[in-house]
Amino acid sequence: MEAVPIQNESVKLGLVGAGKMAKSIARGVVQSGVLPTQRISTAIYSNPNRGVAFQSLGVSLLPYNSDLSLPPSRDVITFSVKPQLKNVVLQLRPFLSKNKLLVSIAAGVKLKDRRVCDFEVFAFVQKPKRHGAIMSLGGAATEEDGELVAKLFGSVGKIWRAGEKLFGAITGLRAIEALADGGVAAGLPQELALGLASQTVLGAASVAIKSGKHAGQLKDDVTSPGGTSIAGIHELEKSGFRGGVDEYCCGCC
Repeated sequence: MEAVPIQNESVKLGLVGAGKMAKSIARGVVQSGVLPTQRISTAIYSNPNRGVAFQSLGVSLLPYNSDLSLPPSRDVITFSVKPQLKNVVLQLRPFLSKNKLLVSIAAGVKLKDRRVCDFEVFAFVQKPKRHGAIMSLGGAATEEDGELVAKLFGSVGKIWRAGEKLFGAITGLRAIEALADGGVAAGLPQELALGLASQTVLGAASVAIKSGKHAGQLKDDVTSPGGTSIAGIHELEKSGFRGGVDEYCCGCC
């Protein structure tokens, strides 16, 4: 979705965990103008050196056990700490009043382990940096909360709504890496292989989105008798690719 500045000055963003995911979110929010830097803060859970990237964006740094916001703001606090999520939320619990929206982006953490606050105003967002994001609202979170989360994460990439039971499936989407590895095995330099693989997936995805056609129909549209595309598909089928991908995605759930 198009990045839209959040005009409500009572909305502030707190980032708990200062890894790559949190940095991507902070960078997207700041560079898109969704929130000004004075309304964003982060708490460093472990390595203090991770704060350098946030400071370069103008984001405030706080100890991880600090109150990340000032009442009576309707704050959004994201947690990208894994596997320490439950312990960190419990430590911050005195500061997590009912007017705060908690957003978990810790992949693989089960819903029962996120429900550590009585009010459970949670949103769950998966893979905002790599694939775009999927979001599910939990507990007492409202549609208004969902719209707020969508605005924030829309600054990083496209965001969809889906049930949390589907979150594991997106963890298994690593086609670009596999294509790039195949290119390297065939003799391409790593950078070229990755670039071609990324553009191949981007192009296929763009056609699928714009055309609305079934994936099988798109495959038929680009395969010619005796051509390279159908030859490649034949090799994939011989190696059990379809079943392997299915098992891989299910295994990530």
